[in-house]
Amino acid sequence: MTATLDWAEYAAREFEDRTAYYRNDPAAWARDKLGEHLWSKQIDIAESVRDHRRTAVQSCHGVGKSWSASRLTAWWLDTHPVGEARVVTTAPTGDQVAAILWSEINGAFAKAEARGNPFPGRINETDWKLGKQLVAFGRKPSDYNPHAFQGIHAKYVLVIIDEACGVAKQFWTAANSIATGEHCRILAIGNPDDPGSYFAQVCARGRWNTLRISAFDSPNFTGEPVPDDVASMLVGQSYVDEMAQEYGEQSPVYISKVLGLFPSDAEDGVVRLSALRACAQPRETPLAPEQLLPVELGVDLGAGGDETCIRERRGIQVGREWRTRGRDPIKVANLIVESIRTTGATAVKVDSIGIGWGIVGTLRERREQGAHSAEVLGVNVGTASAQPQRFPRLRSQIWWEIGRQLSEDRGWDLSGLDADDRERLISQLTAPKYAHDSSRRIVVEKKEDTKKRIGRSPDNADALLLAFYAAPGGYDQAMGWLAGMRATA
Repeated sequence: MTATLDWAEYAAREFEDRTAYYRNDPAAWARDKLGEHLWSKQIDIAESVRDHRRTAVQSCHGVGKSWSASRLTAWWLDTHPVGEARVVTTAPTGDQVAAILWSEINGAFAKAEARGNPFPGRINETDWKLGKQLVAFGRKPSDYNPHAFQGIHAKYVLVIIDEACGVAKQFWTAANSIATGEHCRILAIGNPDDPGSYFAQVCARGRWNTLRISAFDSPNFTGEPVPDDVASMLVGQSYVDEMAQEYGEQSPVYISKVLGLFPSDAEDGVVRLSALRACAQPRETPLAPEQLLPVELGVDLGAGGDETCIRERRGIQVGREWRTRGRDPIKVANLIVESIRTTGATAVKVDSIGIGWGIVGTLRERREQGAHSAEVLGVNVGTASAQPQRFPRLRSQIWWEIGRQLSEDRGWDLSGLDADDRERLISQLTAPKYAHDSSRRIVVEKKEDTKKRIGRSPDNADALLLAFYAAPGGYDQAMGWLAGMRATA
């Protein structure tokens, strides 16, 4: 007698066959479920998550890394047994979690519903629920309670670490603690901009399946056939040309955001990239009032077509900038006075080489006339240093003691700058190199040599260093705070 298969059992087997097929073919799932096209590198990422317990992706800018992570979130929940799968996502800040990754996840959810293939459950800004059960959620690392991780148990757990360079080691440890099962996965994906990050260590160790995506892997360069709407969203020649022109092909910004490689801390570089990335990390608590004083300006005056740059510092916080290519000294002085009034700066330090001394004189006259109340200090970086046994010139001393040592001590806070300003500043700060003279003194290369080598002048960086410069014998309240912090560490 032949056994008959009842309808419920048949439906269950048919469902399992279908989900198994899509679980094995993420590109087919994206096509059939959402009507979307995965290009080759996105397929590589998805298949690595399918086949490897841990996947790390070093990605350039503009190739849809967060979009890929969002689709993998939906694919994971849609192709594993209902109630047995979980997804945990994180990114360095709440905005990166909600406005980037989970915005894309919500977009996939809405698209599936519009196509008549809805995902199970319901979704809000950063949570996905099946009934009362939370099956996927996104939080920034500081929102995670370590004990809460111990309560996440499922056969199929996917942890996604987006913008992975900005996520500290503690979260990676917690992620490993909940993805211990054979069917669990971790995906870490991000722009490789910090060689000192834990993400860099992960990519270098060889224990993870590591992928790299360069701008030149984009279909807009390779000619890989993709729909027009996909091509229009991916990085192309204009972006690469702009990055080369703005930062230079040897800059850490270009290496990271175009080539998808971790820049190195150059052995002969004055300021280390990894130190600057640490200074740019978001702070857990706001700066104390004493850490925001004094308010001062540094001014690097343009010559030969270079920009005049004005940089604000508020204690250890790196503040706003003003730039102009105008060569009229009166207009330059007017801009500096306006910057003093805007910031309430109590001191302004001006590179006094060349036309600088005339600007210093004009600013002092303006002070006497009541146009502003800031002290005006002319700084000639070509003069002998205050420590001639270590540095032959003041320029070398300023770059070493302020640029290198202050950044190493996290004596700068770059976290409040917008992305373009921060990357431009970091690119310039990491450009100058140093050597030792016959007396073993530290010699930072001349500004014109840096300009010749990288194709642009580090005016913004010089202005920042002047903003933090305190003349010999002067007292800098922020530096006093930093000294006290070191003493109690």
